[in-house]
Amino acid sequence: VRLFYQNVFTLLPIFSVNDNTLHGPVFLQEPNSMIFPLDSEEKKVKLSCEVKGNPRPTIGWKLNGTSIDIGMDYRYSVVEGNLLINNPNKTQDTGTYQCVATNPFGTIVSREAKLQFAYLENFKTRTRSTVSVRQGQGMVLLCGPPPHSGGKLTYAWIFNEYPTFVHQDNRRFVSQETGNLYIAKVEASDVGNYTCVVTNTVTNSRVLGPPTPLILRNDEMVPSAKGTTVKLECFALGNPVPTISWRRADGKQIPRKARRHRSSGLLEIPNFQQEDAGLYECIAENVRGKNVHSARLHLMAQPSWIQKISDAHAAIEESVVWECRASGRPKPSYRWLKDGEVQLEQGSLTITNVSLLDAGMYQCVAENRYGIIFASAELTVSPDFSKTLLKKLTLVKVGGEVIIECKPKASPKPTYSWKKGREILRENERITVLDDGSLRIVNVTKSDAGSYTCVATNHFGTASSTGSLVVKDPTRVMVSPFSMDVTVGESIVLPCQVSHDHSLDIMFTWTFNGHLIDFEKDGDHFERVGGDSAGDLMIRSIQLKHAGKYVCMVQTSVDKLSAAADLIVRGPPGPPEAVTIDEVTDTTAQLSWRPGADNHSPITMYVVQARTPFSVGWQAVSTVPEIIDGRTFTATVVGLNPWVEYEFRVVAANLIGIGEPSRPSEKRRTEEALPEVTPANVSGGGGSKSELVITWEVMPEELQNGGGFGYVVAFRPFGTISWMQTVVASPDAARYVFRNETLPPFSPYEVKVGVYNNKGEGSFSPVTVVYSAEEEPTRPPTTVLARSLSASDVEVSWLEVNTCTCSASQVRCWRHDEKEENAKRIRTVGNQTSTKVSNLRGNALYHLAVRAYNTAGTGPSSAAVNVTTKKPPPSQPPGNIMWNSSDSKIILNWDQVKALDNESEVRGYKVLYRWNRQSSTSVIETNKTSVELSLPFDEDYIIEIKPISDGGDGSSSEQIRIPKISSKNGRNQGPTWLLLPPLAHFLPLSSVQMHTQEDPAHPPPMPVHCQPSAR
Repeated sequence: VRLFYQNVFTLLPIFSVNDNTLHGPVFLQEPNSMIFPLDSEEKKVKLSCEVKGNPRPTIGWKLNGTSIDIGMDYRYSVVEGNLLINNPNKTQDTGTYQCVATNPFGTIVSREAKLQFAYLENFKTRTRSTVSVRQGQGMVLLCGPPPHSGGKLTYAWIFNEYPTFVHQDNRRFVSQETGNLYIAKVEASDVGNYTCVVTNTVTNSRVLGPPTPLILRNDEMVPSAKGTTVKLECFALGNPVPTISWRRADGKQIPRKARRHRSSGLLEIPNFQQEDAGLYECIAENVRGKNVHSARLHLMAQPSWIQKISDAHAAIEESVVWECRASGRPKPSYRWLKDGEVQLEQGSLTITNVSLLDAGMYQCVAENRYGIIFASAELTVSPDFSKTLLKKLTLVKVGGEVIIECKPKASPKPTYSWKKGREILRENERITVLDDGSLRIVNVTKSDAGSYTCVATNHFGTASSTGSLVVKDPTRVMVSPFSMDVTVGESIVLPCQVSHDHSLDIMFTWTFNGHLIDFEKDGDHFERVGGDSAGDLMIRSIQLKHAGKYVCMVQTSVDKLSAAADLIVRGPPGPPEAVTIDEVTDTTAQLSWRPGADNHSPITMYVVQARTPFSVGWQAVSTVPEIIDGRTFTATVVGLNPWVEYEFRVVAANLIGIGEPSRPSEKRRTEEALPEVTPANVSGGGGSKSELVITWEVMPEELQNGGGFGYVVAFRPFGTISWMQTVVASPDAARYVFRNETLPPFSPYEVKVGVYNNKGEGSFSPVTVVYSAEEEPTRPPTTVLARSLSASDVEVSWLEVNTCTCSASQVRCWRHDEKEENAKRIRTVGNQTSTKVSNLRGNALYHLAVRAYNTAGTGPSSAAVNVTTKKPPPSQPPGNIMWNSSDSKIILNWDQVKALDNESEVRGYKVLYRWNRQSSTSVIETNKTSVELSLPFDEDYIIEIKPISDGGDGSSSEQIRIPKISSKNGRNQGPTWLLLPPLAHFLPLSSVQMHTQEDPAHPPPMPVHCQPSAR
């Protein structure tokens, strides 16, 4: 045994340890070709690509040499360089792929990777023809695999049923290239069905073709019709030339009537009969041997009747059964015809529940390939009224016409006669029997009332049916609607009153211009009023659309009549038409229009309205003539603004009112003109050092009078003669800033602003005085003082800087333990030289500094001053509050509040009281722990008590309520002390005033004197 070793080397790019080395892209992994099974559950293809480079390369992909746009197809995505294809499609995605890597050093392309899809479709053909072969012969069965791709196909054949497969041996062979089955020598055991099985080795999918039947070819069958001449031909090859002879295989003699032609090569049997049928053999022989070929003559015959059908008669709802039979070879098929149309295909016909529609001619048809025969019969139906009885009750009016229908089921058509009661009814000029059997009576009288019987007869029987005729008085219109002429907004009633037979139901309906009025849908305007014999129509709040023809229709079960009226509605005119702008100037527009409908009231005047992009809706405009009468259809609109886009509409009026406006005209712009309006609110001031700021209001576009609009700004030092001018070309500009280092601060200037457009310059605004910018303050405020007002408030004051035009001051305040840059900032207004700083922490050291500022900036800061806020007020509220009433007074007592070490000492108390239903509060201050209040007893009072200190007001007691004391219960009783619980459900007061706040609706209580009372 010899062992061979093979060294395999893979060349990989070598990089230095230092990954920061700059280099071009290099492939670490390139994509490989792959075959993807279409029936894979993953539904995703991944083509790998890994690249290294510095800077890091960008990666793209190509398909068949064309770059793939990832953003154009949601199915494609690139993840870490790999190409992912979701829901791959064999038509779109099959091809050659390449990975493309690029960085600033260049671009490289990977090797080609082919993507193929493995699939195996189903066979297209459903059935295959039978293969007939003689025993001992060779044979090939074709597989013909269906469309497929990717992977190798393997083939096998099923014999008859799965899992029996054809076993390959020296006689049978299955080609793995074509799939065909080869049998060298067919045997009787090979007879059966063969199915080709194709398997894809990649997808492991398997499909089965349609089965191919294999049969052995036996003696040739020759069908022969009875009475015809049958010819058998036989010819043989051989050397020497063979001789041909004929014989019957069953040993019988060939019929004497048979004739032989062409050296016995043709055997002819005339007038073929059943006894001539059988197996005939042709023998060909020479000195080298003989061969035999056989053919079986098979007798065939056209159909002939064994059982025919005959005419049938049936009554309504009976059943009819027909059956026909015929002989013939091959066996005949049957079908049934009714009046020439196919009904069904079988040997018998059953009709259940016979109706008049079933009457007619029927045929049974028997046929095979050698002939067709027909048998005919008729189905008739006797008269029957069971399904079509005469109407039991027929109503008709006197003088009217009536038809009593008589429609029995019968075939053939019956003859008709009529009876009234028991008497035969004779025809006359008023009474007629129609062709369909119905009875017609015209000019009906009361004597025509009674019972009527229709009698129907044909040669299969007689039937009759009876009904009654009732004659009623006719309906007559007593008050008809009449035509009216009304004005929009009015309400009217159109009368419709009748006399009628009260035993009949009556119905009123109205139509308007041919359409039925729906009183539910149109109930806002239409309402039916009146009693049983009246169907008056009320029309409320009539509109122009209600003009037209109204018809009242009255209907009973015996008659119907109608009455009509026309309604003319007069209203404001309709909108004028075709408003046209014929000519425009800078301030005028020439208009023309056509009149609209006058709605039955002559038009008296027209009004023109205009709309621009700057107007709020439509506005009336001035015209020449000033008043446009109803016969004038042109006008000139005056007083328009130049260079503004206008559209116009016209409104017509008559004596009834003002109509709807016309459709707007086209939009047209007036011509340009010099600007006439000067800028408003010219002002200015402020800005930075060495600046003069001039401001004005932007000129509205509708007042610019033309394109190319701008402003001319003129200014001069106050008291001088020459103007300096500049142009501001933007129509939206609202300020101009003049900068010059020599500009003195806060100096007065005379200023005016003019306007111009394409047509030229307009006027200037009135002259106004504007000051140039100030300089920043250069000195700090002096004499800064601070004092503590309470635990949370301090007051700071200073002397203002006299050397600048300062507009305000800024106070900065910060706690000792805070940074100065985080200081609280308070700005004052105007010449204010003191302010209060609030919301500070109690008993804390604060630093305060002040500096001046103006529009030019902020000046230097003063030196900081220190102040310590007072200790916080007492946190303990007054407790153990008691009260009594005596001599028209309420006496309150409470416990003294003691301040904590870190709190301000108590120097008194505030008592706040008010009516229960009053919002204003009264306050009394005391340095004691009791107080007397002179209050009336007929009101409830709400009272609070709080301590006061240098640090501010302390915590308040809960609100307490002193209920009112009626004089009846409280008079002449001794004093009573009550300990008051707090009222937790009262809201705390939002503010406490040191004086009484009077409510005009509820005056404060006044002291009163009364006898002491107790509770």
